[in-house]
Amino acid sequence: MRDFALWPVDFRSAASLFLVAEIIERFPLFPLGLVLLPREVVPLHIFEERYKLMIGECLDAGREFGILWLADDGLKEIGCSAEITEVLERTEDGRMNILVQGTRPLRLLRRLDDLDYPAGDIELLDEDPPGEDPDAGGKARATYAELVEKVTDSRPSESDLGELDAYGMAATLDFALEAKQDLLEQRSEAERLESLAELFSATLRRLEHSERAAERAQGNGKVRFEGV
Repeated sequence: MRDFALWPVDFRSAASLFLVAEIIERFPLFPLGLVLLPREVVPLHIFEERYKLMIGECLDAGREFGILWLADDGLKEIGCSAEITEVLERTEDGRMNILVQGTRPLRLLRRLDDLDYPAGDIELLDEDPPGEDPDAGGKARATYAELVEKVTDSRPSESDLGELDAYGMAATLDFALEAKQDLLEQRSEAERLESLAELFSATLRRLEHSERAAERAQGNGKVRFEGV
């Protein structure tokens, strides 16, 4: 597992998503080498003609598009819809630097090839009935706060933590794409919180091990690995 990198934290209220399934036909799609989560903000550089056209149409119509992870083993069918929140730069030839924010998980039902850019019929995914495991939620938020404090020297307040759900915490972190995809495919908040608690705990252990190794190396120039 890679170490986490922290994005700027937004501690505004982020209620859990409990959505009614909805089918949208001919939805613009952007296969990318990344996984987007609801509420996560990422920058995109748009330079291919087909995507310049797609993003231009989305901007003109105020429409969202979908991001699907193009992994080594193929295109994932579970992705996330995205809204364009800001156009940072737009050149005369149509290239753009934009910011997008994830909105809702989606499932690709059918790919379409009759447009000038990738598209498909998609289903916006709903959630399992509401419910949160207090133990998983408490552990996830506690380990998240400890991780934030270790990396930034600033610990989020209890009130801020209480307003963050699993997506809200995960959206401030950069971690392995496989783990992000797993979160996106889980349809209950309890599952996501449990997964995040495990991820945060493993990362804290890794950071602590690295710190101990660095201290030993400074002491005698050698690193002694436990169990060796």
